[in-house]
Amino acid sequence: MRSWLQRLRADASSAGAGAGAGGHDPDSPQALAHALDELEARINRNGGRLPTAATVAALDVTDLVGQLLETTLDDAVPDVEVVLAVRGLVRDYLPTTLDRFLALDPSVLTRPLQHGRSPVEQVVDQLAAMADAAADVLAATRARDTDALVSQGIFLRTKFSRSDLDL
Repeated sequence: MRSWLQRLRADASSAGAGAGAGGHDPDSPQALAHALDELEARINRNGGRLPTAATVAALDVTDLVGQLLETTLDDAVPDVEVVLAVRGLVRDYLPTTLDRFLALDPSVLTRPLQHGRSPVEQVVDQLAAMADAAADVLAATRARDTDALVSQGIFLRTKFSRSDLDL
């Protein structure tokens, strides 16, 4: 049995790798899942150049993003806040952070900078901040889902329970 992410990735592959081409929505869950898959592969390819803590933190971010994508699967119209968060993390924040770190000369990676922290410490902190932000969006999304379930329960109780006005 294939997982939800494997199905999304298969759908993205069959829709064509060129996001935006032929009317394909670059912000669809399928396109974002494909971009996430590419980003995870890139992190793994660069694992030898990244500090272990940074690799782990970056993969934590991608794991949380995958969970965020999962929340969009049953939605006819995915939550715009989730789509924006996922798009930002997958297409901008995470790759930009990694690119800037990987572009540094290896001789400066452990030297303290202006604020007394080395590039290694800074990249790990930045990735941890992204993971925290993704976890916050995921918690908010799940809270909205549970709030919607509670609201539905209240509606159903009101709709189908006996009213005090019934004779």
